[in-house]
Amino acid sequence: MVLLVNALTSLIPLATGGSGGDGEFHGPTIMEFFPDIVLFEGTPFAMNRIMMIRVLVTLVIVAVFWLGTRNLRLVPTRGQGLIEYGFDFVRVGIAEDLLGKKDGRRFLPILMTFFFLVLASNITGVVPFLNIANTGVIGLPLLLALIAYVTWIYAGLKKHPGTFLKNALFPPGVPPALYIIVTPIEFISTFIVRPVTHTLRLMMNMVVGHLLLVLFFSATHFFFFTVGGGLGLFGVGTLAFGVAFSFFEILVAVLQAYVFTILTAVYLQLALAEDH
Repeated sequence: MVLLVNALTSLIPLATGGSGGDGEFHGPTIMEFFPDIVLFEGTPFAMNRIMMIRVLVTLVIVAVFWLGTRNLRLVPTRGQGLIEYGFDFVRVGIAEDLLGKKDGRRFLPILMTFFFLVLASNITGVVPFLNIANTGVIGLPLLLALIAYVTWIYAGLKKHPGTFLKNALFPPGVPPALYIIVTPIEFISTFIVRPVTHTLRLMMNMVVGHLLLVLFFSATHFFFFTVGGGLGLFGVGTLAFGVAFSFFEILVAVLQAYVFTILTAVYLQLALAEDH
């Protein structure tokens, strides 16, 4: 599933952008997320840095879990123990806690894929020489949100074929006269707002985090190597903020992977709820 998701998102083309080099300070812009094509330019397989990071993330995820699970032992090694802890965190802490054991196991593959793919994609924002989270471009968050959207609608329709859409749009207990107001609100909030916020929550957190890191470290470079003198001491402050925010960005990367996954589980739980 990881391979499929990354293959699909790699088909979404990105624009290009650049920055000046006139000796003046230039703050980061959204064009940070639209780097130049670096491989296969002029072909349908053209790749920029973000697409290359997606391929790398896929290979790393496959390699880590293959190496960590190919020789399982009753007494786990450190690597096996770490992977098992990650599995149990998603299986028990998200899937089974929200969906129960039966439905939790049923939807565990998609929840497991979401968590580790989003986590690995987020964490590249603080990895040296990568320095950008590929979830900061809408392609991957949008695709994952659409997969989640289709999954919980399918789950709801399969379990409650006659009442899922009816109860979603016409909540029981509401006076029929109010449906003219309630139904449009329920339709927008359930079938439009959910996938939109699911996408933007992840993407915008990664965009803001990356731009702040670029701001801190580019300001550090500017103060140290361009301004110099007494004003160059400001670079010490921006460097300290950059380092501190790097650790904070790691926390955000983990938190956003958790939030994206648990929201998917919550939507599944609501779709499978017996009141439908």
